[in-house]
Amino acid sequence: MKKNKFLKFILAAFIVALSAAALEAAWHFISKGSSPETHIAVSDAGAMPSAVQKEEPMQDIHAGQARSRLTGLWVDEAGADNVPYAVMYSNIYDAMPQSSIGEADVVFESLVEGGITRLCCLFENKDALEKIGPVRSCRTYYLLFAKEFEAVYVHYGYSEYAERYLVQPGFHSLEGMVYCDFYRSSDRVAPHNAYTSWAGITKSAQEKGYPLTYGETYASPFLFNTDDDKAVVLEQGSPCQKAYMGYPNNQPWFEYDEASGSYLRYQFGGPQIDAETGMQLSFQNILVKYVTPAYYENGTPDYRIYGSGRGLYITNGMAAEVIWAKESETEGPTKYYYSDGTEIVLNQGKTWICQVETSQEVKILDN
Repeated sequence: MKKNKFLKFILAAFIVALSAAALEAAWHFISKGSSPETHIAVSDAGAMPSAVQKEEPMQDIHAGQARSRLTGLWVDEAGADNVPYAVMYSNIYDAMPQSSIGEADVVFESLVEGGITRLCCLFENKDALEKIGPVRSCRTYYLLFAKEFEAVYVHYGYSEYAERYLVQPGFHSLEGMVYCDFYRSSDRVAPHNAYTSWAGITKSAQEKGYPLTYGETYASPFLFNTDDDKAVVLEQGSPCQKAYMGYPNNQPWFEYDEASGSYLRYQFGGPQIDAETGMQLSFQNILVKYVTPAYYENGTPDYRIYGSGRGLYITNGMAAEVIWAKESETEGPTKYYYSDGTEIVLNQGKTWICQVETSQEVKILDN
């Protein structure tokens, strides 16, 4: 009798031990975030098949990559620290369509004289570009914008008010009349036919001794969403299917394309396209920075681009009011915050920034 009780005790202990081992194995695979892969094996002695668990090593799908500081997307690690090139684009009707503008990762638009706008386009590692432009002259606030990204700033001419900034060593400027291997195209008349290339910019920047990689203390102005599978949704915002920027000459607007999750760019009554590809421009993020109207005697804008002011963040079919802030005119980035002080998080992809006078309210439509 005692012997039977002892055998029952041993059997129960064995079953408990076996269950504990199974639970431990299951927990091992759960904690590793993967499921065991089952293989069937047959021994040489002809024994019954048994299940053998084999753990496959995890693969790093982003090995050799790093996050772009302009788009938040994964890019080749070898070029992730290269500074962008900031090119001044003409943006009047006679300059349409522009070349290689669809390759720009960030675009900054603002008024100049006479109600027209110009564009400062930032490119990251676009070394295959052979025709960039047409390139036009500098205004101070474009140069200061490029400085926030430590970009090599490319322009063809400049306003008299920008000259005192351009000569400072901290602004890595390339004047088209001297550098960048500029050339004139025959299909347009001057001044809307000045072009450069990525190779030309690089050669000129090297000749000037400009750094082509970010310094150790550089911090990107943008904070990006790092979830590759889920986009940022502005839960406190308003629906935004169309956004009209209020500029009087080109009268641009953006339309949301739900299929791609991006905003398509229009101006002069139709799509804005890249002359080299024929593709319409599209952007995942739109930022609006309101500034107080101010002008020099000749009509050149004299905007105060530091301090703080109202703004908008538009992404993923929604628009939200934000506040922009910049501590210094010549140093540090422009940051955008919600009313509670939280910094906005941009969706991965391209960004278009419109500097708009407070007298030219942006119009948001939900259909």
